[in-house]
Amino acid sequence: MLRINEIFYSLQGETSRVGLPTVFIRLTGCPLRCTYCDTTYAFKEGDTLTLPEILAKVAQYRAHYVTVTGGEPLAQKACLPLLRQLCDADYSVSLETGGALDISKVDPRVSRIVDIKTPGSGEAAKNHWENLSCLAPTDEVKFVLCGEEDYLWAKRVLSERNIAERCPVLFSAAQGQLDPALLAQWILRDNLPVRLQIQLHKLLWGEGRGK
Repeated sequence: MLRINEIFYSLQGETSRVGLPTVFIRLTGCPLRCTYCDTTYAFKEGDTLTLPEILAKVAQYRAHYVTVTGGEPLAQKACLPLLRQLCDADYSVSLETGGALDISKVDPRVSRIVDIKTPGSGEAAKNHWENLSCLAPTDEVKFVLCGEEDYLWAKRVLSERNIAERCPVLFSAAQGQLDPALLAQWILRDNLPVRLQIQLHKLLWGEGRGK
């Protein structure tokens, strides 16, 4: 059983899968309270569903790509069997996790998108740094940056921990706090081995549920 906030079909707005038609399974609950969170409605709202019920809802969309997100999906123990069953059903599965919980037991067929919390998020102290040793080339690491201090911090972490040598790295500007064009200038100036990420779904439809 899992508490599900919403299941919807949209274009992937982030990661290297950006633009791909994707079914999103948003789980309820999160132990973090990031300053820029845009899914606070997922903290508590949701319905309890069985794994067969979830898979049946996903199958209705006849999509190849599935993203399990939150909230923080790994906060629910049954997330692990859900990920495994989605892979068994031949979906291409990605997991969006806040980086505060252990990812080592996630099915290796899943592409794990691990957020490293910056000081500007207010939750940097909760980063589970051991996750970095678990990363595979099919995973991705994301930094959401609130300003220049966050950028310099992320740049240092990137170098000291050799993250770009493990998997692709994404730099994203927190909406309303950092101009993406300015972030792009910094990345080019410093020749960083990262991908600038702009949330496609918000450009197309703005903020809100099911987007």
